Parts: sequence; structure tokens; C-alpha cells
Amino acid sequence: MRRVHESCSHTLVPTDHPIIVGVFDGFSWIRCEGKGSFRNSPLMKAYAEERIGAGEKHLVVDLDACTGMDSTFMGTLAGMASRLSAVDGGGLQIASADERNRRSLEDLGLDFLMEIDPPAAIWQSKLSTIRSELKPIGTATDSRASGLHVLEAHRKLSALNEKNEQAFSTVVSMLEKETGNDAKSPEAGRQTQS
Repeated sequence: MRRVHESCSHTLVPTDHPIIVGVFDGFSWIRCEGKGSFRNSPLMKAYAEERIGAGEKHLVVDLDACTGMDSTFMGTLAGMASRLSAVDGGGLQIASADERNRRSLEDLGLDFLMEIDPPAAIWQSKLSTIRSELKPIGTATDSRASGLHVLEAHRKLSALNEKNEQAFSTVVSMLEKETGNDAKSPEAGRQTQS
């Protein structure tokens, strides 16, 4: 497997639950080690945006070492999947989701936005090689930016279906007040699922 490049624009910083990444021929890889949460999801989102901005069409999020995901992390995944679905031929894939993480994604309807462990994916037979070539990334975020990120993630989840809208309405309202961002985002309207 050929690694495309080594560098990224993020500063290296140790974290409790690191995000490690790699760029390969045909896809970029994001691995969450430990819990996927509001603490490390802004970093995951920033890296995904950087890669999509560079023309990447395929992102893979590796959950093999992920011990669980909070709603902010899953809302971030939803946002990444939505952004990639707008790219011709683009998509988000999930690698090595254990039963708990798979159930969490399915319970919120995220399995309609992304492929979970697709058997025919080009990376399936190369997991060991890919994981051995990943590099950690890190960056700090200010508390206001973090609050806005959490709000955006919950708006994404709420927009997926009526069940999520009801489940997260109180959280979204509270976060809108806390961040002073009471106006709905353009993508806050419910999306249709096919």
C-alpha cells in the first residue's frame, strides 16, 4: 500500500483519546483510539475538512480501538458523511465497528449516510499495513468554538429523522442559548432518507 504523503497542517499534541490519520492512494484514514467524544471530534472534523478541501472523495473512520462514541462524535460523523455525499462519487466508510458502536450508529440512523464495514472496500485486506503507517494529530480549540461544534453536531443528528429531533431538541435548545446561536443553521431542516 502506497502512502501518499506524510504531512498535515495540524500541530502534534498528546491527547487522552487521540485521533491518528493517514492519506493513502484513493482514501484518507481517520482512527479514533479510546472514546470518540466532544473532545476529539473537532480535530476529526478539521482533518476531514482539510482532506475534502484537498479533493479527497473517500474518508474511512476506523473504530477498531474506539471504546464508545458520544452524540457529538456521531453528529460529527453525520456532518462528514453529508459533506462527502455532496461530492460526486464521494462517501464515508466505517472500519471495524464492534457491535456496540455499530448499534449506536444504526440507532441514530447514521447507517443510511455511510457504509459500515463494506466487505468490498479496497482497504479491507490492508488493515494492518494502513494502521502501521498512521500518524497522530492534535490541536487546541477554544471553549466557544467547542460549544458551536457540539451544537452543530447535534443539529446534524436532529436533522436526520423525527426520532433524533425529539431526542435532541432539549440539548439543541440549551446549546443555542449557551452559545448565543439561536438561529437555525441552513442544514438544520430534516433531511430525507432514501
